[in-house]
Amino acid sequence: MRRFTLPAVGVLGVAALALTGCQSTAGEAAAANPNAPITIATIPVGEDPTAENPVEVFAELLEAATGRDVEITDVPDYLSVVEAIRADHVDIGIMSGFPSALAVNTGEVDALVAFQGDDAPVSTCVVLDDSPIQEVEDLAGKTVAFADQTSSSGYFMPVYMLHEAGLERDADYEAIFAGGHEGSFAALAQGQVDAACTAVMLTQLGKPMFPFEDGEWRAVGESPAMPIAGAVLGRQSLDAETRKVIQDGIAEVFSPENAERLGAYGSFAAAPQTVDPKAEEFAGFAEIAAVAGVELKDLK
Repeated sequence: MRRFTLPAVGVLGVAALALTGCQSTAGEAAAANPNAPITIATIPVGEDPTAENPVEVFAELLEAATGRDVEITDVPDYLSVVEAIRADHVDIGIMSGFPSALAVNTGEVDALVAFQGDDAPVSTCVVLDDSPIQEVEDLAGKTVAFADQTSSSGYFMPVYMLHEAGLERDADYEAIFAGGHEGSFAALAQGQVDAACTAVMLTQLGKPMFPFEDGEWRAVGESPAMPIAGAVLGRQSLDAETRKVIQDGIAEVFSPENAERLGAYGSFAAAPQTVDPKAEEFAGFAEIAAVAGVELKDLK
């Protein structure tokens, strides 16, 4: 397994290729090589120094499942993952439901495997236990922390939950973007915000992912479930053999016995998988994305 970091200039170069429509044709021109490494673009996942890095575990398990070397390229955000895939710089990327929907909607990357969602709520808003806030409607006139504007569980789903309660961002409450779930929790603990919206899953994991002890916090409201929890996206120039090798490998990697080792990716291990999902399967995100001020065409 080899790991690289794509420098900022590299990310900008990939984006420029996509924006001008001048995509690399290297992947299309190259003949299928059954021994070629599988290349992955990933954003940072998992910040616990005492635990295995989920990205490296994923790569290790994929190597074992496919019999191919795996090369990881670290990029700073989801957009960079998508640009790296559609410019043929890497073979695949893995991401949550909303970024996957945005990417699939470009028509320039393929969803190789979709991890189906369940009926459980994705997000909630957290308040300190002594807060007067008892329900979502009580957030009117308050300051609410979100993880960042590209986070499914830390922004898209909770802002839709607030919308459904009759509260619109910047009109009925003040939105603060904390740069991540950890930042949202810190802002709440320090009294800088009245509530922090986050993934239900994080509140269930406890420390170090969720810093509050029982009795220190309460959950206010629940968002809808997501039809697709995440997806493995691939470049459209993948040859049929490599595509199938990856899909078969994903099925083996994301199995229940690997859930604990996969850490932040562990929820995918218990999810039913759909191979070659249709673009329409991602359409359920459209209304929620519109409420969040994100159009599915934004990544074109």
